[in-house]
Formats: sequence, C-alpha cells, structure tokens
Amino acid sequence: MRKRHQKGSLTNVGGVWIAQWWENGHRRKKTLGRQSKLTKSEARLQLAQILSPINARFDSPSAHHTFGDFLANIYLPFYRRKWKFSTAECNEDRIRYHLLSQYFRREIGSIDRDELQALLDRKAQQGLSFSTVDHLRWDLKQIFDMALAEGFIQRNPAVLLFTPREAPRPNKLRMRWEEVKLLFSVLDLRELLVAKLAVIAGMRPGEIFALKWPQVKGDHIEIVRRIYRGKLDSPKTHRSVRLVALSNGLQTLFQRWQDSSVDLTDDGWVFPSERGKTPVAKDNCWRRQFAPRLKSAGLEWVDFHVMRRTHSSLMREKNVDPKLVADQLGHSLDVNLNVYTDTALRLRKEAADALELEIEQADYAVDRACNS
Repeated sequence: MRKRHQKGSLTNVGGVWIAQWWENGHRRKKTLGRQSKLTKSEARLQLAQILSPINARFDSPSAHHTFGDFLANIYLPFYRRKWKFSTAECNEDRIRYHLLSQYFRREIGSIDRDELQALLDRKAQQGLSFSTVDHLRWDLKQIFDMALAEGFIQRNPAVLLFTPREAPRPNKLRMRWEEVKLLFSVLDLRELLVAKLAVIAGMRPGEIFALKWPQVKGDHIEIVRRIYRGKLDSPKTHRSVRLVALSNGLQTLFQRWQDSSVDLTDDGWVFPSERGKTPVAKDNCWRRQFAPRLKSAGLEWVDFHVMRRTHSSLMREKNVDPKLVADQLGHSLDVNLNVYTDTALRLRKEAADALELEIEQADYAVDRACNS
C-alpha cells in the first residue's frame, strides 16, 4: 500500500527555523532553533522526526483511523491540488464547520448511513439552504468515495444520501425593467458603471473589480482574471475566459470614467482603491456606496447575484438567443437557462394562451373533418 507521508514545511523567520505541519485537522508549528546554531539539514531532520509518528498512522489504511486525520492528511491535501482558491475557501469552511465538528475524533469506519442522513436532516431543519445541505451531501459522498478507494473502509455509507425536502430553497430574485431603471438613477458614476457591467454586460463582481485598462477594448472587454477576497486569480471556469460585449451606452460611460481616472497605464486598475495600488474592495464599495443608495430606493434586496440573474432573465424576455446570453455570462447553456434565467409571468401566460389557441383551432379542424 502506498504510504501517505506529509513533508511539512520549513521556513526561516528572522533567522529562526519554524516547522509547520498538519495534525488531527489542525495546522501545527514549532520553533526549532536559530539559524546560527542549526543548519537547514539539521532542521529538516528534526521536522522529519516530528512527522514520523504522524505518518506512521497512515502506513496501513484502516477503518480505525479518525475522520479528522483522514481529512487533514489525505482528502484535503489531494483536493487542494484541484480546487481553485475560492473553491477551497468555501469547501474547507463548510467541511470544517459542519462535518469536522461532528466527526473529528470518530473512527472513519464507525460512521454509518443513517447517522449521516440524520445529520443532513438536522441541518435542513435548522434552516440551512438547500444549496448548502446539498453541498454537504456531495462532500460526504466524495470523502467516503476516497476512503473506499484508499482501503480505509469496505463500503461507502454516503452513496445513497439525499438532500431533505425540508431544506429551504431560496427565492431567485430578479429586477423588473422599472426597478433596473430606478437602480441606475440613484448611483454615482463609478457605481453606475459597476452596476451596468453586472446588469447590461452580465459580468461577475470579481471580474469587474479585477479589470485593468488594457482589458477594455472599446466595444468589448477581455476577461482574463478575477479577484476573490483580495486575491487575484484566473477566471472561475474555462468558459469564464471570454470577450464580453459592451453596449453603446456602456462604451460612453467607460469614456466618462476614463476621463476622470488618474492611472491609465497598462498596470492601472479601472476601479482603483484610494492608494491606487490595488483595486477597490468589493465589500467596502458595496457597504459604503451601494447599500445606502439601494436602501433609500427600496432596493435593499438587490445584490450582484440579483443583477446577473436580471441580465439573463431580461434577455430572455427580449427573446435573445440563450446561447448568446450564456456566452456573455461565461456559463454553459444549461446553467444559464436552469439557474440564472427566470421567465416573466406575462410571457408564460402569453405562451399558455398561444398553446390554448392552437389546440382550439386543431379541435375546430377535427370537427369540420368529422362533419364533412
């Protein structure tokens, strides 16, 4: 059986060797000694001695290993190589809060299907959203799939889990035409440009605030990066790397904003912070500029998700080809239609009326054929 040895890390901080490693789901660290008295090789040897008993626990996979150890030493190190920074942040926070708190010291082989389903039931009854509970169900399946593949358990207790019906599904809010117009009317130039990039161009907030001037190409924008919790990253998915078309009004608005901007160099941020070295923080911008204006207009329920969903839904009302909308948003066609698009009741009634009329005309034709 392949061994699962973690190597830990060794850093020099102010001339002092600091060792770091994972144990029981927590990051540990220890001061080993000063560089003047301890060579790097000697420091590495000390770190190896620290890790030796920890790694020994995973030389022979067994159902007696704890859930916490399995996550810290096998599951998370493997999947961190796959996940983007934003995905890792969300997944690890969810797993740590909801799963490790329950099963941290439990032997992985002692956890059965019924108690896992009971956990999901409790989470749903506590009011967690359908999306969060469903993600927990997927987390459990993936964790135990890996435990099964690595020989820690003989069968997967999470394979038949289901998301409880009681888990509340959120209302997918979107703005009506007049609400969009009201939104635009209460914002100043910078926030107006940001809002229009979300509603009219369908951009994500992380893409908007990560823009630099060379990406703005007149009638379109090149999406090559995004920012998440202050860290620059590549776009969310391979579909997110795209060209976003700009309306004539957005081009004019960009020109107005450009005329008032200080740094138009290749390194200049379109929406810089006060110091200009970094982009403005989305949360700060929202809290200080957006939220008060939206509240005064009765639109406090609007956020960036609502803006992008509004883009998709209003485009649908205008009978725009769904593939064009999906490409603009950086989505697959399925996600655009099933997740982001909400058809107006008026359009659904018109469709029902049209269907009814077609049926009535068909019945009339059948009656004529029978009577002739």
